[in-house]
Amino acid sequence: MPISVVMPALEMAQETGKLISWLKKEGQEVAKGEPLLEVETDKAVMEVEAPGDGILAGIKVQEGDVVPVGQTIAWLVAPGEKPPAEATPVASVARARTQAARPVPAPSAVAESAGSTGGRISPKARRLAREYNVDLSKVRGTGPDGAITTDDVLAAVEPATAPAAAPVVANDALSPVARLMAERTTQSWTTAPHFYLSRDVDATALIGVRARLAPAVEKESGARLSHTDLLVALVSRVLTRHPRLNGTWTGASVQANREVNMGVAAAVKDGVVSVVIPNADKALLVEIAAKLRDKAERARTGKLHPADISGATFTISNLGMYGVDSFHAIITPPQAAILAVGRIAERVVVVNGQPEVRPMMTLTLSCDHRVVDGAQAALFLKDLAEAIHDAGDILG
Repeated sequence: MPISVVMPALEMAQETGKLISWLKKEGQEVAKGEPLLEVETDKAVMEVEAPGDGILAGIKVQEGDVVPVGQTIAWLVAPGEKPPAEATPVASVARARTQAARPVPAPSAVAESAGSTGGRISPKARRLAREYNVDLSKVRGTGPDGAITTDDVLAAVEPATAPAAAPVVANDALSPVARLMAERTTQSWTTAPHFYLSRDVDATALIGVRARLAPAVEKESGARLSHTDLLVALVSRVLTRHPRLNGTWTGASVQANREVNMGVAAAVKDGVVSVVIPNADKALLVEIAAKLRDKAERARTGKLHPADISGATFTISNLGMYGVDSFHAIITPPQAAILAVGRIAERVVVVNGQPEVRPMMTLTLSCDHRVVDGAQAALFLKDLAEAIHDAGDILG
């Protein structure tokens, strides 16, 4: 029986996916779980695995096409079997999409009724319609069953809604990662009540542990041990004693997460992607180093898998390698907090009443006040500072 290959939904609120490439040619045999195609979403380019065994046949979508999620784009068939005949070809919602500049939104009330096709309206499309002053009753939906997508709303924006004298940069000039960053940071900054706590930490033990364990880690995994690797291990262990910091804001309540899945911000072209180390509190240091190196490299080359960037419950952002002393990071929704890490630099500090030069770094914790209060955040930083001081005992 033929197996349909559909445009997958690789992230929440995804409406369409762009086919980057087929990794198999029509007529080739495919094994279940084998990489079959590459799809671009708002986050990154990801490899999609074959849903079953068979011969790739009946390809309906070409490279560069943007297709609604859930639509069949090809079939996997048995030898001698033909793909089902379909009367309606798959429509690419962006094959001929105009590259015209999109205007700055003007605040106004708009009609919230369904478009002329009577289709559904996604929450994201409805929000964009409000921002861009688009009357949804006049929008023709191109999604499944006539659903109105975000692309439909943006295509319906009228140039007159933008100030004539204001220069406008086309949204199409932004990469998917840059667009996602803009959207999510705006959402977080405007909805989550941020507050910040900073603490200077003596990094002597951290440096010592890295120097001592680096040769063994590199020999076993081939990965160079970094201070970020050590912090992932330490922060994850401390989070098990502070479940609020590892919680998730659901919109009305706090959800406790049983797992500690650590997100680590990784720089890519035109933006930042958080790669995820699942169950980081239980992972060995050599595993953390190997996974971070592998996922960061695949992030830079656009070869991420959906699991690589999904399910983080807390995030670390380290800019110390860029010479930054300290900074305030924006929380990644729906997480409760993010830790910003500055560089390790020698400073004069008072130790037992005497001035000494010590390698110090500044940790800045950004918290969502709906989930975490100041006392809870302060206790977490206190325990983390102690864990860094005792890194040699904790990490071996």
